[in-house]
Order: sequence, then C-alpha cells, then structure tokens
Amino acid sequence: MYVHVPLILFLLANAAPPTDASLIARGSESLARAATRAHRHIFKRGAGLARDIRLSVRGILANDAQQPAAIGSARVYCVNQPSPGLLPNNGTATSPANPVGTATSPPSPSASASSSSSPWKLLQTYQGTSFFDDWNFTTGADLTHGFVTYVDENTAKSASLIDVNSAGNAVMRVETTPQVAGTRQSVRVQTVRTYTGALIVMDSVHIPTGCGTWPAFWSDGPNWPAGGEIDIVEGVNDYTNNQATLHTNPGCSMSSSSPSTLGISGTLVGGTDCAAADTGNAGCGIRASQTNSFGAAFNNNGGGVYIMKWDNTGITVWFFPRNSIPADITANAPQPSTWGTPMANFPASSCNPSNFFSDHQAIFDITLCGDWAGAVWGTAGVPGQDQSCAQITGVAQCQDYVLNHGANFTEAYWEVKYVQIYDQPS
Repeated sequence: MYVHVPLILFLLANAAPPTDASLIARGSESLARAATRAHRHIFKRGAGLARDIRLSVRGILANDAQQPAAIGSARVYCVNQPSPGLLPNNGTATSPANPVGTATSPPSPSASASSSSSPWKLLQTYQGTSFFDDWNFTTGADLTHGFVTYVDENTAKSASLIDVNSAGNAVMRVETTPQVAGTRQSVRVQTVRTYTGALIVMDSVHIPTGCGTWPAFWSDGPNWPAGGEIDIVEGVNDYTNNQATLHTNPGCSMSSSSPSTLGISGTLVGGTDCAAADTGNAGCGIRASQTNSFGAAFNNNGGGVYIMKWDNTGITVWFFPRNSIPADITANAPQPSTWGTPMANFPASSCNPSNFFSDHQAIFDITLCGDWAGAVWGTAGVPGQDQSCAQITGVAQCQDYVLNHGANFTEAYWEVKYVQIYDQPS
C-alpha cells in the first residue's frame, strides 16, 4: 500500500498500551477483476508496517516482559452474494513443472470423494507432477512494493524457480543470482478454481524464510475489499510464529479479544475490527502460540499441515506440526470437530462469512522487502527475531541486501506436498 505519514500517526495514536497485543481471478470480467486486484494490493500489506512501528515504540516506552505481538498482512473482500459450493473458473490451466531434486516422501491423498464419515467432500487435489496444472501465474511487479518481478510459468521453469522434485513436492522459489539491478524474479500463483465456503488443506515441508523474505499462503475474492481476504500463513524475515488475518468491508469484527472466549490457542495482535477501512488495512489478526508454526523452526521440524475451514459458523484455522497430523486428514476424511483448539477462530456471530467473503482463489507468493518485511528491517522483538535483520546481516537497508546478496536467499522457497479443496454438500 501507499504508506502515508498521517496513517502511521493515526495508528500510533490509537495504539494499545504495552500490556495489549500490537497492531500490528476471465472473459470480459478479467479487466475489472485485474483492476480491482491492483487497487487492493497497492493497499494490501502496509498494515505490517504500522504494527511493527507500534511494536518498536512500545519497546521504547516500556520494558514489557510480555511476549511481543506479531504482525499480519492486509487483504480484504466482501460481498452479499454467496454462491453454493465450489465454482470452476474459465481460466486456462498451466502445464506441470518438471520433476527435479530431492525431498521427503509425500502422502497419497486421493482425488476421489472423501469418506462418507466426513461432512466434507474432496473436490480437488493439487499434488505431484500435475501440481501446477490448475494454477494461474501472476506476472509483473509486486504491488506491495517488494523488490521482485513475478514471472510466467515458462520463465519460472527455465529459471528453475519452479519444479516438482523427486519426492513429488512442488517447489516455488526466488532468484538467487548474486547481484541484480532492480528486482529478483519470483513466483505468485493462484488457483483457477474459485470457491465460496470450503475446507482448504495445505501440507508444506518448507516455508520461505530469512531476512528480507515475505511469503504467504492466502485467499481473496473480487472487488476489493468487498470479497474478503483470508491470510492463512504469513510472516516476514526470521519470524517463527504464523499469523492468520481477515480483511473485510466494514461490519465484520471479532466477538471478543479473549483467546478463551474465542476458543483459540493463538493471541489477538490488534483490535477486534476486521474492516480494512477502519484499521488502516490491518484487519483482525491472530498470532499462533506455536514457535514452530512458521519460518526456520517450521522447516526444521519437517513442516506440517495448515487447514482453513470456512462455513456458516465462521472462519477457523488449525496448524498441525508434522508429527501431530490427525489421521482423518491423511485419510481424506476430515473431521474438524475432533481437532481440538484451533490456532485462530473468527466466529460468524460477529462476522457472517456469507456477508463478507465470496469467490476466493487460493494463492502462494514470495516477495522480498516490501511494505512489511522492508519496513521492519531494523526491528527486533517479534518471536524468532531476537535481533533485527540490519544487525544480523550488517546491511542497513533491505533493498541493498536483496539486490546484492542473492546467495543468501537459498532458503526463500516453498516446498508443498499438496493442497486440497473440500466442499461441504448442502
């Protein structure tokens, strides 16, 4: 987004005291949707800047022994025209990447319907050599001001930015040329299929990490901010705790700021208002309590599974580390009622999904610096970030680091075992 000084001052002026958590896509429709998306992303992720500025100020004002609050992203959508089930889009599918490399063995989720014991029906699995078949590649500049250029599928293949390795896992990475003139090549993909209400399962063994990185797995709808935005996995730099965030039109909020009332294991990192317009695009975010839910700690533990459930009860996110994945997930018969306390929960009682979310596409991306990772380059105090990236790298500015230290981005890649989309028949 365009980060204006008045907005920053507004957020700082409305910051909570130190004892609170910090604020931290065819046909004729494609042009309108593209314009909407461009508008959205210009404003999308500046919330992280405000939150981290606030975090830094908080550290200056008080010696707070409380666990530092995390940061989120900003994405939004909201419409009052929900459509039942999953809707295939009319985009052109891309061709699969060539298998290369090595990695851990993937599970074998079936493409057929899940067990009748589950209330959810498996509609689509993205996995193995066909993983990239049903994703569209976004091209061009990063509208959150990251120092990357998103490339098409053929370019990504020839530059070895995507592949399917010998374990059958899809890999998406950034360019590691030692020095570049202006931006590094990177990848952003989004599903051809759209959905309104779904259970999304994403199994990853590696999340991009390291100073300057800003990866996300998320979804959004049309007409930002009318179709809503759901950030499922997101963080920056060396962070180790994931953040899940909603961004909506005005009228959506969290029913409480209390984790026990919300029934979550995470903690609120901002206010309860989820509206982009009301929060400087911050939305309402929840940071995971697990210190292996993002970044290097996630990768060192073999990754894990993230699940987002969107139904009439609200929007809920679970995280399961590699050694704790429920058997019903690997059996393609998800039983959310048996999974215990979620990481994040946004109840329908104060944010009815049918009013604020529709026609989403799942998205993977990796940007560098930008309105969040770049803005907090000199900030420490968030879980995993004991020292600032400026201190760790000895480079004063994120942009200089990105342009001149390509060898240091070898960990800036997604390695994904599979993504599944389930529908709940009416």
